Amino acid sequence: MSVAASRIGTLLAVALVLFSLSSCGYNTIPTLEEQAKAKWADVQNNYQRRADLIPNLVATVQGYARQEKDVLTAVVEARAKATQVHVDASQLTDPGKLKQFQEAQSQLSGALGRLLAVSENYPDLKSNQNFLALQSQLEGTENRIAVARRDYIEAVRAYNTELRTFPGVLWAAIFFRSNRPMVEFTATDEAQKPPVVKF
Repeated sequence: MSVAASRIGTLLAVALVLFSLSSCGYNTIPTLEEQAKAKWADVQNNYQRRADLIPNLVATVQGYARQEKDVLTAVVEARAKATQVHVDASQLTDPGKLKQFQEAQSQLSGALGRLLAVSENYPDLKSNQNFLALQSQLEGTENRIAVARRDYIEAVRAYNTELRTFPGVLWAAIFFRSNRPMVEFTATDEAQKPPVVKF
């Protein structure tokens, strides 16, 4: 066998290995990881949108309902706490950090719910165009948050599944040993309890 034939055989073997690597799922883990991180960015973006709307809503309600100072203060404080808790993409494998983020957002949701309930006592406020527009934007943002969380949960499920199933488990063991499963968004303890209805 000549040297040229040996080189051609080596080149063909390398090409075959490269082709098999490109089509066997090596890129799946990093791709799914990036998709999950992008979905997390969507979640954060929607929570930020909600936080940005709150000062305008509080100011509008303040003009009508000065005696509801406790409710307004609770919303402002909850917003401040929620905007202080940050979870970046590198912390998506830390359940404690994600739980802290979820709890802060849940407290803000509760405070907002109380604020919107206050509006029922003020007919003039309920007919105020600024309030109605802000309320509508907040409702739309809550829907966006729900969709973003659902999309994030699905992206994390796909990523975590790839880390634990064949052939991803092989790639994870060989090339992606530092990759850890990401934490899914879960419902808070308060969300598990049925709402109390008072008449």
